Amino acid sequence: MTETADELNAPLGQKTERKKRRFRLPFTAMQALAVLLGLVLIAFLTVALFTDNPLGGEPMARVALRKPADDKQPAASGQTEHAAKPGTPQAAPAGDNKTVTIIDGSSGKRQDVVIGGDAGDKAGAEPAMTMTGIDPRLLEKSRYGMIPAVADGLKPFTVYAADADRTKAAKMPVIAIVVGGLGVGAAKTTDAIMKLPPAVTLAFTPYGADPTKLAERARAQRHEILLQVPMEPFDYPDNDPGPQTLLTTLTAEQNIDRLYWHLSRFQGYAGIANFMGARFTATDSVMQPVIREAAKRGLGYLDDGSSPRSIALAQATAQSMPFAKADFTIDAVPTSVEIDRMLVKLETLAKERGLAVGVASALPISIERLAAWTKTLEGRGILLVPLTTAMLKSKSG
Repeated sequence: MTETADELNAPLGQKTERKKRRFRLPFTAMQALAVLLGLVLIAFLTVALFTDNPLGGEPMARVALRKPADDKQPAASGQTEHAAKPGTPQAAPAGDNKTVTIIDGSSGKRQDVVIGGDAGDKAGAEPAMTMTGIDPRLLEKSRYGMIPAVADGLKPFTVYAADADRTKAAKMPVIAIVVGGLGVGAAKTTDAIMKLPPAVTLAFTPYGADPTKLAERARAQRHEILLQVPMEPFDYPDNDPGPQTLLTTLTAEQNIDRLYWHLSRFQGYAGIANFMGARFTATDSVMQPVIREAAKRGLGYLDDGSSPRSIALAQATAQSMPFAKADFTIDAVPTSVEIDRMLVKLETLAKERGLAVGVASALPISIERLAAWTKTLEGRGILLVPLTTAMLKSKSG
């Protein structure tokens, strides 16, 4: 009766009893969800079963290692190599090389030189490996590696001097040529080694990525080699020769320690030469200990002639040290005409004085003109000799 009353009292067309509704997904949605879960499960099982990763799930860090540059490797993807014009320093990768400006102390001429930027940033840099053909008796261990020493009456100056007819050199005018700035650019260094005759002395900076390899190759081609030691110029630090530069503001002990770093970079050199250094070579209090130390180790000294205020001659004489000073920089103006003109000046000076010394950089044009000039020199009554031969002739004269 109650149900009938309720139906009569309910609004027309509606029922009083309503069934509870349940939320149900359409059949197609349920299928999609099941498929998705199945795919996730399959992917997980695939990774777990077929991936050889014993550290799976462990935290990992990735470190990018940069492989040292190799002359035989092609340029990296996206990089191209450009031939540099004569006299123009080649661009170098950031952090690897840097450009310094050398200022001639007498003429004020500025010349850009590219050196390695990372080679000496740390005082404890990896010491160079011992080269082949090096007399172990002439080595002494330092905290940076092996450095030259005198032993059993032998000196690096005499043992590592290039072969020369010194009897002939004593009777005729001689010229010595030193090509410097080597060891940094492998290509230009190799050109100098292979294209110039053995009588041309090669001077290496300490900043190359692998100075031992290049210096060893130079000696294998019978070139005499020198080590260029960076010294403080007048406008330092605006003009910075490079890491471990010898400075007038340091004590003698500090500069000797830096000298040891340079001496350890490679072996087999007969002497050292200044790399820049107009202020340093003019300051007696700092120059004298360095010359004394180098002389004690049986080395000769080349003054590159860039500073008229250099006291190197007086200091070397006081130590009975083999010495030479460059008369001309033959490629101060890097053109064929000017280089040839400077070579003629060297010839004239050699005939007047008995010997002359010229220095040059390893510019392609310099190597080209030197290679051509040396082939005709003896026909004009002048002998091309290694620097050590010129030093000995100067001392005997």
